[in-house]
Amino acid sequence: MLTEAQIQSIRWDKHGLVPAIVQDANTLQVLMMAYMNAESLQKTLDIGETVFWSRSRAELWHKGETSGNIQRVHEIRIDCDEDTLLILVHPAGAACHTGEISCFFRTINQL
Repeated sequence: MLTEAQIQSIRWDKHGLVPAIVQDANTLQVLMMAYMNAESLQKTLDIGETVFWSRSRAELWHKGETSGNIQRVHEIRIDCDEDTLLILVHPAGAACHTGEISCFFRTINQL
């Protein structure tokens, strides 16, 4: 889990946000990417489940609050540039709003 010093060192963007990559703690599958602000990070730390900042709705978003597909936080890491979080979770269901386990279920085949 992040220490207080690490939380203070986060390099928030000009909108007060930081990208958060969510990964299954057991399988290491990348589940999704969302944004956090200081309030959503603090709520995540307080309740032990992921809470993000919804840019489209401009409000906090507790993942799984309506679907039941919560994500229990196992560990939070910060990258070497201190501008991206990696959140390892124990998911209670699909991460994607489409019902897919991961939001990264499509492949770009024309590379």
